[in-house]
Amino acid sequence: MCRPIIIASLVSLLLACGGGGGSGGNQTTTTTPPGGGSAPPTPPPAPADPTTAELNSASRFLARTTFGATWEEIDAVARQGEALWLDTQFATPASKHLQTVATIYDALESDDNLDPDGFWRYAWWSTVLPADDQLRQRVAYALSQIFVVSAQVEELPTTVVALPAYYDLLAEHAFGNFRDLLRAVTLSPAMGLYLSHLNNAKANPATNTFPDENYAREVMQLFSIGLFELNADGSQRLDNNGQPIPTYDNDDIREFAEVFTGLSFGGDNQTFGTRFGGDWAVPMRMFDEAHDESEKNLLNGTTLPAGQSGIEDLDGAIDNLFNHPNVGPFIGRQLIQRLVTSNPSPAYIGRVTEAFNAAPRGDMRRLLRAILLDPEATAAVGSDDRFGKLREPFLRYVALNRQLGAAPESGSIFGVDGGVVRFTTGQHVLESPSVFNFYSPDFVPSQAFAADALVAPEFQITTANKVIGVSNLIAFSIFSNTLDTTNGLPEILLNVEDLETLATDLDALLDRLDTQFTYGTLRPEARTAIRDAAAITAEPADRLQIALYLLLNSPDYAVAL
Repeated sequence: MCRPIIIASLVSLLLACGGGGGSGGNQTTTTTPPGGGSAPPTPPPAPADPTTAELNSASRFLARTTFGATWEEIDAVARQGEALWLDTQFATPASKHLQTVATIYDALESDDNLDPDGFWRYAWWSTVLPADDQLRQRVAYALSQIFVVSAQVEELPTTVVALPAYYDLLAEHAFGNFRDLLRAVTLSPAMGLYLSHLNNAKANPATNTFPDENYAREVMQLFSIGLFELNADGSQRLDNNGQPIPTYDNDDIREFAEVFTGLSFGGDNQTFGTRFGGDWAVPMRMFDEAHDESEKNLLNGTTLPAGQSGIEDLDGAIDNLFNHPNVGPFIGRQLIQRLVTSNPSPAYIGRVTEAFNAAPRGDMRRLLRAILLDPEATAAVGSDDRFGKLREPFLRYVALNRQLGAAPESGSIFGVDGGVVRFTTGQHVLESPSVFNFYSPDFVPSQAFAADALVAPEFQITTANKVIGVSNLIAFSIFSNTLDTTNGLPEILLNVEDLETLATDLDALLDRLDTQFTYGTLRPEARTAIRDAAAITAEPADRLQIALYLLLNSPDYAVAL
């Protein structure tokens, strides 16, 4: 995305408010000394330190694949290369939010400042910021904005484990197969409550009640195939009159609604119709007595015969959606948007669709490699003025804390309530205002974008108030060196000692900040302005605070290229 367009948009809001590291050779040589015998082999030269260009490339890659990269992580990827880092991440065990919940429960016995309604927020911050499986957690976050479940439904945050269990489910399947992911989401009790197919019963003519159609609609519209038939490159297929072709109609919704009947809480000693006291940490189970046993006509001529079990119907429906040709381009484009760029080219989407469709179909690891290592994603900065995306306000704040080593002063619980973060940024994990996420993947913020046929989804929540809110959060973290916490919990501090050491040399400090936060894209005029402001003091800690605050509020950081 052309940075000048976004810079102009951000400025107008503010006015309204007031590859692998190089290495040396690896051959050894031997010499034969006079008198015979062999000299010890000459050791290979030490690998060369990564170049600035390699560090910038690694930083750019990690900005997409983590919640914020430390300097050590950037250096490691610059040395080993992006492909090897992906392989390592795919093999890293998943961090578990439910395990953190258990830790918080233990702490609750000795600390009555912990709010039970905030457990899922505590669990997210305490699990994700220090997690080794950054790619898995980052992809789970992207999936949470496609397969939306939200704390806006009151019972979900108050059940303590429902939302952490759902996020763990997304993380568990982030590197698996898309079909398994879609099935797991369908059977999640959190999703069942949110989109009302938990305790969804078959029709009862005597009481004039019929199956709820909510999940049946959204699983097609949002979770798998979208509204209109697509070509492999994401473009819409058109009928003979030049009009988009709908993927489904109201009859299809009713047929799928009959499929999703008979589901209620899993676990032992459960009965259909249970709403309170169910097990939120296990998949829902099928109660065939409440399931519609009639024949069901699904998409593309698929028919589920009458008399099947409920699970057979459900698996048939999942297969019907999973094998629809729309899934690759529909889901692939959104994951590209969440991880890389708002406006991927048709060719980029086509290559990602090809990766999704290859055998075995729906392999998430292959899909992620295709997205993150595509030539369009790794092309030099500035080679395409349509490339890039606005960073979400929430992710800007999370990255700041992870990149600056936020950690509790004592104890093992971050204790971040997140309420202030939600209020000031308009976002928090699993708190979307609706099933349509915080913003639309097709949002066009202004005529300037429309004229160039560009979308900018994150601008839908980038209002004047939110720009100020993010700026205030950044100031709070930088100048008070702490995260938002509830009273009585361990203070969370930033680890900036190495940066303070660099601050004695402003140019060295700005080189480091440019690589770590903007991967070499800080404009000369922005750098000069930041340097001049920081130079008003000789105190390293003060210099660092000024430089960080200005850089993290700059369009150069807000716009990811």
